[in-house]
Amino acid sequence: MEPGHALAQVAHYIHLNPARARVVKAEKLESFPWSSLRLFGRKDCPAFLVGDTILAESGGLADTPAGWRSYRAYLAALAEEQPRKRGEKFGRLSRGWMVGSAEFKQALKKDLVTRGANLGQAQLLGTGAVRELREAGWEERLSKAARALKIDLGRLPARKSAPEKVALAAVLKAATAVSNGWLAERLAMGQPASVSQFVRRFRLAGKEREPRFQAAATKLRKFPGVAGG
Repeated sequence: MEPGHALAQVAHYIHLNPARARVVKAEKLESFPWSSLRLFGRKDCPAFLVGDTILAESGGLADTPAGWRSYRAYLAALAEEQPRKRGEKFGRLSRGWMVGSAEFKQALKKDLVTRGANLGQAQLLGTGAVRELREAGWEERLSKAARALKIDLGRLPARKSAPEKVALAAVLKAATAVSNGWLAERLAMGQPASVSQFVRRFRLAGKEREPRFQAAATKLRKFPGVAGG
């Protein structure tokens, strides 16, 4: 099986089997003697045990003892049967779900968006991860919409209801689940309710039927991005 999400899911399933069989508690999975989990993160870990995919698909963890402790905590959260307790465990894990410089975080978010990261998977890492992935997806699509409509994002007029801003807001609303709040802040369009009003007037004027708008909306719908974003 090639590296990626599917391989990581198989690894999670295998590592969790002792807990599902009630042989050991989920918090003590590393104590199960017939599992490779106890070997990861150790200096004497066999060379054939490569955990890059497992760590990458569990929140971008580092291949260090601390990283593998976090992975075991991740498995324990997956194994939790009570929704409230599971949410609490993932909430603790989600604090600082990305560690690094601003440039590193931006590059990671862009990579996740380009790969079509699933928001359902990101939900496991907490609301902060979901929000950042979703907003990164909106930013990517805003840039693509601006190129399609030949609008310079760096030189938008100051007026809240400027035609360029309204066109961008309208095309994102037509092709994505973007929030009015994000559009209002990103495009400096005033209050979220104002965005809704501006887009409504745009639609009533029939501007959504213009060929250039339709082409831009189609491109956005086909653009690979965060699922659900």
